[in-house]
Amino acid sequence: MLPRSCLSRFFIRLLAVSALCLPATVLAEGAGSPLAGGGAAYLAQLVVGLIIVLAAIVVLAFFMRRITGVQSRLGSEFRVVSGISLGARERMLLVQVGDKQLLVGVAPGRVQTLHVLDEPIATELPKAPSASESPFASRLRAALNRGQSS
Repeated sequence: MLPRSCLSRFFIRLLAVSALCLPATVLAEGAGSPLAGGGAAYLAQLVVGLIIVLAAIVVLAFFMRRITGVQSRLGSEFRVVSGISLGARERMLLVQVGDKQLLVGVAPGRVQTLHVLDEPIATELPKAPSASESPFASRLRAALNRGQSS
C-alpha cells in the first residue's frame, strides 16, 4: 500500500488539476461571460465539477481512515501514561509498552529514550460512578459503555 503522504499529494494534485481545468473549459465555450447564451450548460458543468470534487474528498477520507486504522491497531499496545512540558516545544513522556514503561524525551525532530523503568509506576484506574452523580449522568455513562461493548 502507498504511504499516506503519497496518497494525499496525489489527491491534492487531482483537486488542483480539476479546479484549473473547469474554468478553462467554461471560458472556451462561452464568449466572454460563461452565462452569455449557455447558462444551463454552464450550470450543469459547474454541478458536475462540484460532484467530482466532493467524490475526491470522500475517496481521500476513505483512504485516510483505512491508513490510520492500521496505525490505531498498532497503537493499542502503546499508551502514554503521563507527560510533562519542559519548555516551549520539549516534553517528557512516560510511555507504557506492553508490561514495560519508558521515560522518553520529545523535542522537535528528536525522540530519545531517557530511561527504561525496572518496576512500572502504578497508574490510577478510572473512577467508578459516585453516589453523588446525577441519574442522567449515570444513564448516559451506561449507554456509552453499552455502545462501546457491542
